[in-house]
Amino acid sequence: MMDKKIKILITDSFEKEGIDILKNAGFEVKETGKLSPEELCEIIGEYDAVIVRSATKITREVIQKGKNLKIIGRAGVGLDNIDIEASTHAGIIVMNAPEGNTLSVAEHTIGMLLALVRNIPAANHSLKNGQWEKKKFMGSEVYNKTLGIIGLGRIGRCVAKIARSFGMKILGYDPYIDKDAIEESGITIVNFPGLLKQSDFITLHIPLNDSTYHLIGEKEFELMKEGVYVINCSRGGIIDEEALAKYIQKGKVKGAAIDVFEKEPPDPDNPLLKLEQVIVTPHLGASTKEAQINVAQQLASQIVQAFTTQEVHNAVNLPSLDKTSMDKIRGYLSLGQKLGMFLKQLSGGNLKQVCITYSGEITNYDLSLLRANIIIGLLKDEFDRINLVNAGLILKERGITLSEEREESGGEFTNLITVSVKNTNKVSASGTIIKKGEERIVKIDDFSVDASPEGYLLICYNEDKPGIMGHIGTILGKKGVNIASMTLGRDRKGGKAITVLNLDQGIDKEVLKKIEEFPAIHSVRLVRI
Repeated sequence: MMDKKIKILITDSFEKEGIDILKNAGFEVKETGKLSPEELCEIIGEYDAVIVRSATKITREVIQKGKNLKIIGRAGVGLDNIDIEASTHAGIIVMNAPEGNTLSVAEHTIGMLLALVRNIPAANHSLKNGQWEKKKFMGSEVYNKTLGIIGLGRIGRCVAKIARSFGMKILGYDPYIDKDAIEESGITIVNFPGLLKQSDFITLHIPLNDSTYHLIGEKEFELMKEGVYVINCSRGGIIDEEALAKYIQKGKVKGAAIDVFEKEPPDPDNPLLKLEQVIVTPHLGASTKEAQINVAQQLASQIVQAFTTQEVHNAVNLPSLDKTSMDKIRGYLSLGQKLGMFLKQLSGGNLKQVCITYSGEITNYDLSLLRANIIIGLLKDEFDRINLVNAGLILKERGITLSEEREESGGEFTNLITVSVKNTNKVSASGTIIKKGEERIVKIDDFSVDASPEGYLLICYNEDKPGIMGHIGTILGKKGVNIASMTLGRDRKGGKAITVLNLDQGIDKEVLKKIEEFPAIHSVRLVRI
């Protein structure tokens, strides 16, 4: 991946500690400050990666201009300023740094909650204006109160951990988490309406997308307890701000602490800015020195690793495998791609269906990267920019159906990958890895073979009759083509058979035509891997 010097563009603030990691890896780094999409379009084409925070928007137009872009790095968690779909289609990895600011956002959330329930900002303002209004700012304890957390990712779980130390009861809602694993941490999982109805405090820790925009609106406020407090330190737009202001004025919501707004900075006439029951901060959740350094170091290290070792972490549009899974399937990734290339050429292309069967020990692991490599092999000669990011999407857009199966046993092999493709005909091949990491094709259609998926392979479908090898050998010999290895397979004596030869060099169509002239040979194809 490093045939040339990697060029990194940084458009938003990024700590020196992260920049040093990039430069120490030999990367060329350019810092510009915030750019508009139009400004970004003018320069993005020369860069291999771009790093942004929340200010710079990576639009579809920017991605289309980024002809060399391989990675978009978000220094933080939220991704609503990046067009993920366009990035994926272009084969560009989008990665974030979800761990670096977890503690800072969680602490800010708890700080906002306490400031809200104890009236700290208003009391501070009053006292500094010469007032001593002790009774006016009577607060409430959080002990034994119920905190409802919407979104149980890293930040939501960290908020829960801190809140439990205050003696709060924790309810959680997140449709994408493992309920059993979360409840072990002391969070009681409830459905969405249940959380709204039972919580004294509600805090949000979810991304902004089509399904979460205005997740909290009038209908949701109607379900909440009288006197509920609402805290949002995640993303603006998740709460309908006009509805929140309305229910604060009605008294249903006793107070709100808002760190993020649908429009940032908010308009001066935003009703939330005018209500004394609302405390606000200018998107400070991750704004600690520690968080900024942690995020910069994490993202920079991920980018360096992706370019130097091809290991990708925290990509939102590419599966990340744990070390155990990666170690187990690493050798099969190359084999999978070669099986795809082999079958695409053997079948003649124009594929309609693909079926992948995984057999043996590998079925215990995440095989998403293996699947992607097989698809790349099938389609790479048609799409220059197909890669692990966009392989599945391109297959789907081509209208090619994909099915997968898993079998516990690989028969005589520890692991076996079988890929079958269908256009007007159906062709299949099985591959495995034997001693010392050697890749082998061990089956083509119903014929057992033993061929190396390397270089040039001559595949002849024929009848099991004498003279075929003599015929092929004579023609290849006259052309000075050496046979590196040979394998034969048949369904029965004198029945259908296959001949597979590894050749040291390619042959042209005229040679293939001469080979096919033998009466017992039905078809011949040359495959190059």
